[in-house]
This record gives sequence, C-alpha cells and structure tokens, in this order.
Amino acid sequence: MTIDVTPAADLDPDIQRFHLAINSGYASHPRGPDHGVEDSRRIAEIVRAPWTKGGPVMARTEEMRVGDLDVRIRIHRPSLEPGLPILVYIHGGGWVLFSLDTHDRLMREYAGRANVAVVGVDYTRSPEAKFPRALDETVDVITWLRAHAADLGLDGSRIAVAGDSVGGNMSVATNLRLRQRGLPVTQAMLLNYGAFDHRVTPSHERYGDPGYMLNSAEMVEFWAAYLSEPAEYENPLAVPLRADLTGMPPAFLAIAECDILLDENRQMAARLRDAGVPVVERVYAGASHSFLEAVSISSLADQAFTESAAWLSQQLRGN
Repeated sequence: MTIDVTPAADLDPDIQRFHLAINSGYASHPRGPDHGVEDSRRIAEIVRAPWTKGGPVMARTEEMRVGDLDVRIRIHRPSLEPGLPILVYIHGGGWVLFSLDTHDRLMREYAGRANVAVVGVDYTRSPEAKFPRALDETVDVITWLRAHAADLGLDGSRIAVAGDSVGGNMSVATNLRLRQRGLPVTQAMLLNYGAFDHRVTPSHERYGDPGYMLNSAEMVEFWAAYLSEPAEYENPLAVPLRADLTGMPPAFLAIAECDILLDENRQMAARLRDAGVPVVERVYAGASHSFLEAVSISSLADQAFTESAAWLSQQLRGN
C-alpha cells in the first residue's frame, strides 16, 4: 500500500479525501525492515477498519464452516424474507491482504441495496495457499450452497458471484472452473475493478505513480505470492483474460478510471461481449482502485453501488 503521498489531482474530491485518510493511516503504522505478511495484514485491518462502519443494518448475520474444504463463510441477510437469492462475495487484497472484516460494509451494501443474502468467502490467502486453493474453496462454497441453501432458508437456484480486484479475477475464474467441471455457471457476475491479467499496459504507466491507490510493483508481488511457477502465468483459471469466455453469465463491470487496471477491465468487457455474454460496462471518472470502500463519504461510490445493485436485483430477482 502506498503511504504518506498527495492524492492525484484528477481524482474525484471525495476519493482524494479517502486517499488522504488511508495514506495517513498507513503512515501512522510504519513497518519495520523485517516486517512480514502478518504485520502487513495487521496494519491493513487497522487502517481499513474505520471504512467498514455504518451502512445497512442486517436482519441477521451468521458464520459457519461449510463444504468439503471446510471454508468459513459469513452470511448477511438484509431481511428474514424466505428464499432470498444469494450473492457470493470474494474480497480483494491481492490474494494476500484484507478479509471478511475489511469488506464487511461492501457486502452489507449489496445485501441491503439488492435485497439478497450475501455470502462472504473467507478463502485461504497467499502465500500460505497457492493457486488454485482459493479458487477451489470458492467453487466448493457455491457447490455447497446449491445443495444446502434451502436448509438455511435461502434460494440455492439463484446465485451470483461478485468481487473486487483479485476478487473480480476469481469471480470469472469460479465460473470457468464450474464450466470445466461440467457444472452450471452462476446467474450473474459483478466485477469491481478486477485484476484479470498480469501484463503491463499503458494504464499502468498513466495511473501507477504514488498519487493513486495501486501500483505495478505491488501487483507484481501479489501475482508472485499467488502463483507457484511460470507456466501458471498463462493458465486461464489464474489469468481469466486469457480464457475462452463463451458461456459465461451476464456481467456488470464497475471500472475505476484512475486505476492501473483500467485497460484490462476494458479488455475484459470487450472479450466478454465478443463471446456473446451480456455486459454492462461502467467507467467511473475520477475513481481509483478500491473506491467502493469510500462509500461513507463518496457520492461516486454510492452511484456505483446503486447502479450495480439495481442490475444485480434484475438478474436475481427480475425486478
């Protein structure tokens, strides 16, 4: 994470405020020369904690471990309406950082705005777990939900998948893995500023300086933490922009304009369309990577949630 820098001038003013607060938080928790991944995670949890407060209040929240891989999930129910459809949410953080806690408000925003049960997946992070462990855990959760959602009073026949950053990557890869196993894909996928490829593109150079939220060096480290060998950099389950996207479910892409991942998100939208997949593509001017976390102060993030939740409700509820 970049720290103690001035936000770029082309960011939306509210997103600039968000950057200043995040940068100040990281600057107040400096890491020593021998810091490791656990220290980075601890600091990230502290810095992100204020941004998870507030937002929609849930009728019920519960946690359990499910599936053959014994994955912890968190279920947010905005109401006690029987048979709620399900959004499986995969949090970002470069496969290394962040958690269900750092993304709790994002999950509650979707639950409240779309009136769906949101199931957060506490996948095993890298470098402790390498590709495809986290992906297989997510597929395992969806498989379990299809078989057991009725026991929870939810509708296992109406499931969408969503995620931000590497969670967007795994949302597409989850459907590719389901297709590979001869299983139905989900009803929809909601992709927030996804990390779909490791190649450096012009947007890396345009938005890669410290005034923005994410840089190329960080992404190199994240990919190296996730993958074990050079051949995996060409595996479409790890790099979904390289995949045959035929038969993927309808997709909504919330794209941050001021993000090193801009180009690959535009490319993913184009690749999905070329494969015959219905796509809604929204580029949010002045938004940075992670901008949805700023929803408590940002009208731009609020707009993105409103538009994507309306689309999600249409896909899962038909209204």
